[in-house]
Amino acid sequence: MELSRRNFLVTGAVLPACAAAQTSPAATPWYQKMRRCGQVNFNEQDPEKLNIPQWVDYWASLKLDALLLNAGGIMAFYPTKIPGHHRSQFLGDRDLFGDFTKAVKARGIRVVARLDCNYAFEEALQAHPEWFQRRADGQPVRHNESPSLYATCMFTTYFTEQMPAIVREVNSLYDVDGFFTNGWPGTGRPPACSCDACKRLAGRQTPAFAEQHIARVLEVWKLWDTAAKEKKADSVYVGNLGGGIRATTDVRRIASVAGWFNADHQGRSGATPIWDCAQQGRVAQSVMKGRTITNVTGSYANSAPLWRHTAKAPLEATIWMAQTTASGMVPWYHWLGGAPEDQRWRATGRDFFQWIAKYEPHFVNRRPVANLAVVFSQRTHALYTAPGGTNANATDFLQGMYYALLEGRFLFDFVHEDDLAPETLKKYAAVILPNVALLSDQQCSQLRDYARAGGGLLATFETGRYDGAGTRRPMPGLSDVFGITSAGEIEGPHGNSYYARIEQRHPILNGFEDTQVLPGAEYRLPVKAARPQILTVVPPYPAFPPEMVYTRTAKTNEPAIVLTEEGASRRVWLPGDVDRSFWRSGDGDLSRILQQSVRWVLRDRMPVSVSGNGLVELFAWETEPGFAVHILNYTNPSFAKGWFREVYPLGPQTVKMELPEGAKVSKVMALRAGTELRHKMSGRTLEFTVPVVRDYEIAAVIRG
Repeated sequence: MELSRRNFLVTGAVLPACAAAQTSPAATPWYQKMRRCGQVNFNEQDPEKLNIPQWVDYWASLKLDALLLNAGGIMAFYPTKIPGHHRSQFLGDRDLFGDFTKAVKARGIRVVARLDCNYAFEEALQAHPEWFQRRADGQPVRHNESPSLYATCMFTTYFTEQMPAIVREVNSLYDVDGFFTNGWPGTGRPPACSCDACKRLAGRQTPAFAEQHIARVLEVWKLWDTAAKEKKADSVYVGNLGGGIRATTDVRRIASVAGWFNADHQGRSGATPIWDCAQQGRVAQSVMKGRTITNVTGSYANSAPLWRHTAKAPLEATIWMAQTTASGMVPWYHWLGGAPEDQRWRATGRDFFQWIAKYEPHFVNRRPVANLAVVFSQRTHALYTAPGGTNANATDFLQGMYYALLEGRFLFDFVHEDDLAPETLKKYAAVILPNVALLSDQQCSQLRDYARAGGGLLATFETGRYDGAGTRRPMPGLSDVFGITSAGEIEGPHGNSYYARIEQRHPILNGFEDTQVLPGAEYRLPVKAARPQILTVVPPYPAFPPEMVYTRTAKTNEPAIVLTEEGASRRVWLPGDVDRSFWRSGDGDLSRILQQSVRWVLRDRMPVSVSGNGLVELFAWETEPGFAVHILNYTNPSFAKGWFREVYPLGPQTVKMELPEGAKVSKVMALRAGTELRHKMSGRTLEFTVPVVRDYEIAAVIRG
């Protein structure tokens, strides 16, 4: 019998009894124990060119746990019988996916079938025009570079009938361990579509559509995961996620149905800062809570302009994989095309993967050690309009705070805006709100309770000025917590941005002894405070011509910072967009103010400190053997515009850690250097020095 899409929908769950009997649910699914992952993307010509034994030898040398291989979707690399599922024109009698899968499984590596649900060929369009995205004029949407492909729509039965049929067909023919879809669901705003299904939905820019969109994502995700598990209980569907701090789709709700979160964040281009991968890890950790997260490192030159068949600079690829592991994600190494002429990427992946395999227990994280939280707000990014016109970017606030925290060498976690309950916040000594402009009444109440229980708070600019739906409040939602009242509308620059006048000395102002004024910020929300403050606003005045550059109002009572203390709780409100202004200007005074404000609200209580020269990002984890302190060296002229091409080593880095009561240490190892480090204990404080940090070092503390 020739199988149709409908046949697979009806009969696909009825698999051979022997296969079902061989699989029973495991207490811990295999992908939760995965530590190394790889992928080769087939192109249409690969059935004629790809050498399976050579590829399998390479992937085995990386000591992979799992490998992703193209099965179908856009194009089938196996002899599919599903109508509308286009076969590679070069496949002939070959079963590229099946043969490759069999060879990989023989080496003890699991296989995840890669599918692409976003495009299909004209044969599918002719048979099922209802599956495809439509422009406003009713025409199907073609792929920009491959006009023989047409964009499918996630609100159609292509996603609920055709894709499950493909999953079931692959499951029935091959021994696969999971399924992955390229490019879906993503975490950005969905494309405009005027197909019949989408005409029944709310307007694309409305909250109602956002709810319809996430509901459809969850529906489809669960449908595909159910289809994947019909053969093996520990099989899994994993979608294509990512976006980092730019994500607008609710990743916390996706995490509620996802067994595995994959961030397809393969590299950087343009002015993307080097820490973008680690930042992605923090976002994913905030919602997955220790469950499986992978991040894809593209080994090819995914730059702008783009060359997808030449290798990325080895150091750039390595530091991307280092950020992946440091932030608690699993590295996933990727090449595109089955017959590469450029082989330089191979050694980069082999060296890194063999190294993490050698020290695998130190990458099995139990919990993060940080006691500082930074609230990550997707709602603000999606609904808030930042000042600055065409130059406005709602992520600049978080990006500036992030940069300052790196310069201050803080350990910190991201906490998702919808995860502010006491059980989450109780582990943190302080919480930072980098212009989290939208806060619901419940979120304000949670933060208020946290502060009144002794937690430190730092907030900037318009934090809480809008409710969860984006409606402006008469007063910021946390005004009572910080002891402020609004005193007007947002003020912007007038040539110069505003200044901050020092009124009295304070630890936040250490290092500013030789000046009476400091940069304030570009924009501010005027506020009043109940008592005099250490900094007051000097309003903006002209910057040109030089003859007119002088203040018209040298002194005001308007606070440029508001400090309050209540019991054990210290709180800082910065009425200006200090974080955003630091990101845009790079002014070190603003970074110092942010850093010292954080230290003040933390009361300098930090479980790990690392002192030394250079710009680094730090992570610390409790691990199976003990603890691990990750030091990522970003001291490089290419940190803000890639790529890293040369290492700029750092000198000695002194680490101090507060260990749990009764903890004993047998030794400390520098894992990249492969050497043991001398250490000393004083009470609960462990101290040691890492002599040099090249691109990345891990200090592994092994319990006695």
